[in-house]
Amino acid sequence: MSTVTRDNFGPLIAYLIPGATVLWGFSLFSPTLRSWFITMPPDAPSIGGFLYLTVTSLGVGMVVSAVRWTIVDSLHRVTGIPTPSLDFSKLGKNVDAFNLLINIHYVHYQFYSNELVAVFMAYFCYRIRIGSLWPLGIPDAGFVLLELVFYITSRDTISKYFDRSQQLFKHSSNR
Repeated sequence: MSTVTRDNFGPLIAYLIPGATVLWGFSLFSPTLRSWFITMPPDAPSIGGFLYLTVTSLGVGMVVSAVRWTIVDSLHRVTGIPTPSLDFSKLGKNVDAFNLLINIHYVHYQFYSNELVAVFMAYFCYRIRIGSLWPLGIPDAGFVLLELVFYITSRDTISKYFDRSQQLFKHSSNR
């Protein structure tokens, strides 16, 4: 990706960043993965390492998204954010408006909720690597705080996406 555009921003934040977060956690156990993350010469990654990291991050990000769909989306439904029933036959001329809602709300939801899962996975790797759950310290408090922020922002963005999508479809049905 030479330039970040509206067309590739969504996949970049929804899949690539969470995938790289998980791979960073796994790099604690893999010298090969660790070498893909090295940024300082003379051990800087090769073009191949960069390509492997990018493609693998996208793939892992898609797996993270599937885990997110299974766990986080279900958790949000159970805790009071029901998935609206949208009649796409009523969308009409509002396709651009619906795409805007996806870009300003749903893509960000994917990032926050996927990163919620990814940070948990990386933290789990960190805890396995150090060999115990105790003692707890500043990294652990940071983990809890970051997870709380991702959870709250994921709830906020999916709620706004659902509410505004319902408003759009309700408005569209009157035409």
